[in-house]
Amino acid sequence: MIDPRFYEALGPVTVRALSPSGDIGGNAEHKLLSAAPADRAGPDDLCYYEGKKAAVLASAPGACIISPAQAHLAPKAAALIFSERPRSLFSRLVAGLVRARTFAANAPAIDPSAKLEDGVRLGPGVVIGAGVQIGTGAEIGPNSVIGPGVTIGRRTRIGARVSVGFSLIGDDVNILAGAVIGEQGFGVAGDASGPIDVPHLGRVIVQDRVTIGANSTIDRAVFDDTIIGEGAKIDNLCHVAHNCVIGRGVLIAAFGGISGSTTIGDNSTLGGRVGVADHRVIGAGATLAGGAAVFQDVPAGEVWSGYPAKPLRKWLREAAWLSRRVSEGK
Repeated sequence: MIDPRFYEALGPVTVRALSPSGDIGGNAEHKLLSAAPADRAGPDDLCYYEGKKAAVLASAPGACIISPAQAHLAPKAAALIFSERPRSLFSRLVAGLVRARTFAANAPAIDPSAKLEDGVRLGPGVVIGAGVQIGTGAEIGPNSVIGPGVTIGRRTRIGARVSVGFSLIGDDVNILAGAVIGEQGFGVAGDASGPIDVPHLGRVIVQDRVTIGANSTIDRAVFDDTIIGEGAKIDNLCHVAHNCVIGRGVLIAAFGGISGSTTIGDNSTLGGRVGVADHRVIGAGATLAGGAAVFQDVPAGEVWSGYPAKPLRKWLREAAWLSRRVSEGK
């Protein structure tokens, strides 16, 4: 479900009004209120479906954008909007249903609806949006911007020039200067007109006692949550992409880059400049040596290194073999 603290519903809108020039099957007068992923869409939701495995949708969406050849895969949809590029069309149409809450024009720097508990300290130039809640003893540094609906826990410290939006921040969190939490991630669809940004309608959840380093970025999810687990420590200049789940006690050294929809298990350690490809699973307690480029899932407790990354013992054997070959002039 899209969080109303961060997003405003613009509906109800009929399928025909939402896509007036579209090729529509089913009930074109069906009314829509929101958007959802195809596997969880309900009767008020718009979704899109690109069924690579030709699996029939079990959900019953209000409207599903789908290619004509796959129309039979959404038998419970109240309406179908036909397109050869469903994701691209969804990215265009969803703006007619949902929009992100933003700062009101000419509003005061501290919105009157914000709730600040006792002992909150605000630096000069801080901007706080509507519906923000900040817990006792929290500190917001100079020129930081806290977007509408954001919740910040007790004793949390936020440095100078930090941007936080679409996020729920826990207690005793430390966010260093210049960090950006909750911006839209890198999702791109394409059609004849060129690349299109895929809208992100999710959140960021930062649990208790997390540290996020200076100039690091955490992207909000497309529909659900990007999660930074309790006690995780993220160094300066790191990036966590949309839909990632970073486990409890995870350590990520400087310049770490975690691509979208990746899960990192509890108590894992990532050295400096580690890069992880999208949709990977790093098992609990794994260690990725500095500079590792991870394109595969890593089992729990293992140590991997190299480019591309592989188990450390294998990487060391291959490096030794290569060194011998070079020294022998072969």
